[in-house]
Order: sequence, then C-alpha cells, then structure tokens
Amino acid sequence: MQNFMSNPSSSINLQVTTSHRQILKFALPISLSIMVPQLNFITNNIFLGGLGQEALGIAGITGVYYLIFAVVGHGLNNGLQALISRRAGENRVDEIGRLFTQGIYISFGFAAFGILFTWFVAPHILKYALHDPERVSIAVQFLNIRILGLPFLYVYQMRNALLVGTNQTRYLILGTATEAVVNVFFDYTLIYGKLGLPHLGFNGAATASIISEFAGLVVLFMVLRYKGISKQLNLFKSWSFEKANSKLIIIQSAPLIAQHAISIISWEFFYILIEHHGARDLAVSNTMRNMFGFFGCFTWAFAATANTMVSNVIGQNKQELVMPLIKKIMIWSVGFASLVCLVLNLFPHAFLSIYGQGENFIIAGIPVLRVVSLALVLMSVSVVWMNAVTGSGNSSMNLATEFVAIIFYCIYVYTILEKMQLPITWGWGSEWIYWTTILIPSFWYMQSGKWKKIKI
Repeated sequence: MQNFMSNPSSSINLQVTTSHRQILKFALPISLSIMVPQLNFITNNIFLGGLGQEALGIAGITGVYYLIFAVVGHGLNNGLQALISRRAGENRVDEIGRLFTQGIYISFGFAAFGILFTWFVAPHILKYALHDPERVSIAVQFLNIRILGLPFLYVYQMRNALLVGTNQTRYLILGTATEAVVNVFFDYTLIYGKLGLPHLGFNGAATASIISEFAGLVVLFMVLRYKGISKQLNLFKSWSFEKANSKLIIIQSAPLIAQHAISIISWEFFYILIEHHGARDLAVSNTMRNMFGFFGCFTWAFAATANTMVSNVIGQNKQELVMPLIKKIMIWSVGFASLVCLVLNLFPHAFLSIYGQGENFIIAGIPVLRVVSLALVLMSVSVVWMNAVTGSGNSSMNLATEFVAIIFYCIYVYTILEKMQLPITWGWGSEWIYWTTILIPSFWYMQSGKWKKIKI
C-alpha cells in the first residue's frame, strides 16, 4: 500500500476518471462505511426490542430526533466534500487541509447548538407533540444523554468528506468497523447490565452509541496519522481561523444543511402522526426506518459518489463527461436497489422476525415493507441526480427542490394519517411522492446545462 509520507503534496494527483471501475472504487467502501452506522441503529433496536414493543416504538421517535441533528452534519459534510473534491480535481492539494480545519470549527459550533437545544427546548416540544406523558419522559432522558455524542459524530462526518473527496475511500471502513464492534458490546452490557456493567435499560443504548462514536473517531485519526494522510493533505498544519474558507464552506453547506434538516424534521412529523395510531404501528414504522436506512446504504453510497466525481470532473474542466458519468452511476445504483427490493419481497418474514415482536407484528409489517422496498428503487434514481446537483455547486437548487418535496410530503401524510385515519401502509406511500418530487427538478436542472456556469 502506498505510503503518503514520502510524497510531497505538490506531486499528488487526485483527479478521477469516469470509468465503471472508478465508480465502484468509490461506492463500495462508502457503502460499507454507511452500512455500519445503520447496523448500529438496528443493533440498538434489536436489543431494545427485548425491553418490549413500547421501547421499540419510542426508539423510533428518539432515533429520528437525533437524525435531525445528524443530518445537519451530513449537510455540512456534503458541502465540504464538494469543495474538497473540486480542489482535488483542480490539484490544489494545499487547500484541502485548510478547508478541513475550518469544517471542524464550524461543526463544533453546530454541535454546541444541538446540545443546548435538546436540553432546554426539545422537552417542551415533545411534551406538546406526544400523547403519552410516560413516552415523553423516557424520550427526554434518552436524548439528554444521546445528544452528547454529536461533537464526535460531526468530526467523524468531516473525516468522511476528507477521505471521499480525496479518493481514499478504502480507509472508511476501519473506523466504522470499530464503531460497530464497540456498539454491539456496550449495547448488550449496558442495556441489560451484563459483565458487571450497570443496568441502564433504554438509556444504555444512548451511552453505547456515544462510546462507539468516540472509539471510531479515535481509530480513524490514528489511521490518518499512521498512513501519512495528515501530512500529505497538510491537515492540522494551521489551527488559525480563516474567514474566507469558513464563509465558502457555510455558503456551500447552508442550503444542504437546511435541506437535510427539513427532510428529517418532516420525518419526525410523520412519526408523531404514527404515534397517534398506537404502539404497534409506531414499532412497525421504526423497523421500516431501519430497513430504509440499512438497505439504502448502496443507494446513498452511489449518491455520495455522484457528488464527489461530478465535482472532481468539473474541476478538471471536463464538463462534457458529467452527463455520461451520472448515467453510469445511476445504472449501478438502480441495479443494487432492485436486487434489495427483490430479496425483501421474497423473504419479508425473515427480516421482520429479527426484532422478536411476534407473528402479529410481522403480519402488520409485511405490506409496509413492500411499499418501502419499492420506494428504495425510486430513491436510487432520485438521490443520484440530486447529489449530482450538489456536486455541480448549486446547493441552493437542492434546497428549493427539498422545500417543494416536503410541502407535498407533509400535506399527504397529514391528510392520510391524521384526517382520513388510513392504515400506515398508505402513510408510507409518502416516500413515493417525496422521491418523485425530488427527481423531476434535479433531472431537469442537470439536463439543462445551467450548472456549467457555477463556480465554487
């Protein structure tokens, strides 16, 4: 394996090709790195399922709440990734380390806000939104602990932006594998009080997640240092605050942060409406979130690949290669999603049975799983085009598209679940509406060629 410490940054070439091999070289390690956090979510829920269906349902609400702040970091990550990829395409390697440092500063600011909001504002929102006071109390206690992992998560996401943006995705799995192993161990020991550790019950999942995020982060920074990547990219060479680079990151990331945040906020709205239908429907929907997250890993990996490779190719001034590149990525994305859809529909009972909630739970979940599995195929097309827009540099277009999609989404779920009181299978049909609304303007924008005028 190449040792980067022997190479001065001026001799590094981080430009990419548009071959199928290059696409898979990006996407497969990214998919594994995305899959591990999703495995952590599923692991948490499997262990929490042992505490009963009520705990599994509350985990859906707390999980989506935490995702609201997690995707703020994801939006910042996507914006930073597009900038790093553009500098890589331009072979301006010295700029990459400086961008990364400013990204860490900004992420710490967002983390502080998330912690304070959760401690002082979220309890009042949950008390107003949920019908059961006991669920509110359990959720608030859990979130007060869980939110402390936010700084570790944000820096972890910055690391993703760095490695993906500089074509070094093979290192992604090391930190995430560490995170997975640590999470399973502490989930088991802290939720149930095993091996001499305290019995924390529901809150044990929150503590386990924080410990695992910290462990994964430590391992990744050790890898960056050992492999010489820190020196190669001039990481941590200067800790001074740079107004120009910070402003550039915020301008690029702010629409993406807003886009992802309102997307997950609308999902929390969806789960609040599901809570009004009872504990079983809430628990079923939580498992669907797990399925959507885990089996969507390949789709999101190809989306991240589209973001990075489109930005890199534009940085090389090879705009004519962008559209053929997107179509190649889309073929792979749809292929993986179609395979997942087929497997889920052939073996729905097997996947739902892992939560240990009984036959009635499985019967209720199968029709919802079929709706979700088909939505995964539609998502596999939409996210590639959406992230191609991100890679082009027009993050404001993403925000506008998201805003329109969320309006349709919220109107639909409120009408179906609250006004008409239809089964949750119909409620999950909102995913079809959402991803169709995302696809149409994103596809139109990239086909229009307007992105060729954008400079970042």
